[in-house]
Amino acid sequence: MANISSDELGIQPIGKLLVKQSVPAAIGILVMSLNVLIDSVFVGKWIGSIAIAAISVVLPITFFIAALGMSIGVGGSSIISRALGAADREKALKTFGNQITLTFVMTISMVILGLIYVNDLIPIFGAKGSIFEPAKIYYIIILYGVPFLAYTMMGNNVMRAEGKPKFAMNAMIIPSVANLFMDYLLIYVFDMGMAGAAWATTTAYFMSFSYVLYFFLSKNSELKINWGHLGFNIPILKEIGSLGFVTLARQAVISFTYLLMNNILFNLGGEAMIAVYAIIGRILMFALFPVFGITQGFLPIAGFNYGAEKYDRVKETIYTAIKYASVLGSIVFLGLLIFPEALTSLFLSNRADLPAEDKLVNTFVLEHTPNAIRWVFAATPIIALQLIGAAYFQAIGKAIPALLLTLTRQGFFFIPLILILPNYFGELGIWLSFPIADVLATIVTGLYLRKEIKATLV
Repeated sequence: MANISSDELGIQPIGKLLVKQSVPAAIGILVMSLNVLIDSVFVGKWIGSIAIAAISVVLPITFFIAALGMSIGVGGSSIISRALGAADREKALKTFGNQITLTFVMTISMVILGLIYVNDLIPIFGAKGSIFEPAKIYYIIILYGVPFLAYTMMGNNVMRAEGKPKFAMNAMIIPSVANLFMDYLLIYVFDMGMAGAAWATTTAYFMSFSYVLYFFLSKNSELKINWGHLGFNIPILKEIGSLGFVTLARQAVISFTYLLMNNILFNLGGEAMIAVYAIIGRILMFALFPVFGITQGFLPIAGFNYGAEKYDRVKETIYTAIKYASVLGSIVFLGLLIFPEALTSLFLSNRADLPAEDKLVNTFVLEHTPNAIRWVFAATPIIALQLIGAAYFQAIGKAIPALLLTLTRQGFFFIPLILILPNYFGELGIWLSFPIADVLATIVTGLYLRKEIKATLV
């Protein structure tokens, strides 16, 4: 788990290198996911099930703005990895400087727009009925912290491109621990309700940003930029944009999917059905952390070796990453297949003074969520191929296939399925859409990746 210099990405054995890069990434994702999971547990037990639904409605909007930082980070980091592999350090520095400036301009603009149109955005994403007011409270406060989250996500990807996965892990752990402490303080001790939950998260985002800033100003980072690097460079901006658009498009489709899901589910079962999906969303973020960790660890290794034209190492990286992630995905699947009831119960309050409306929601959620979990995660053992395949094209700078493969699962298959299947199968049609989309997307990605490997990695 030790940090390494960027040059070692092209030297060390692939299996060992993938573990070094992936374990810190997986731990960071785990801690961050646990934070979201436990945060939801605290909110559910100390505020109520409606509060979980309110947060679920807000997250796609705020995450999309934060995804601007992530997309700039992923797009720029692909350039940085390949530039370092090709010993072009000046291009790496210019790219990082442009990432900093672009993140500032984009996120601040989106936050301003988000605040202006608050009353229009929240209902579109499903904040109806009793969900609206708590969702609005949470949304406004969270927006203040989103630029800090965007910079954290951008910097996190650059850290990994430098071969510093341990620092990237710390950047994710710090806000997670801080958020849990602030949750206890603001929700439980000071009884601030939804506002307390929102300020806890916003404070955590700022602490994470502070750590990222410390890393790049310290001797730990190889990327020491000057004011000249901050000025926009059009060719670099175009490359960041084309590659980063893949990540942004994925998050946009995810946000649009939440919009559709929340509205479809509200029509099927009201606030209670949205609460079911909110719990499943938290488990999705948490349960797949080892697979996402492998994917994150894979990116800088593949990018560096592709830039250095070490194509045998690139192929070995692809196959090793798919193998490791598939094994971990299968273990996750078995756990969720066996313990869905126990996981669901974690989110539900058993307080005696719980309002009657929340008690009804809890009963509904406990009856409907376990079976939904089994269907949603049914294809987990095979999704590694889908994720690694799409990530490969982003790592090597091929934006169009990366974009198409990234959108395959959500855009080309999942959205049409959730619009069609509920008309025939009701609620079950929603949950069946998940594994069907995963299987179809994995087949398409596997065929395309195999073709690309034969054509270029020779």
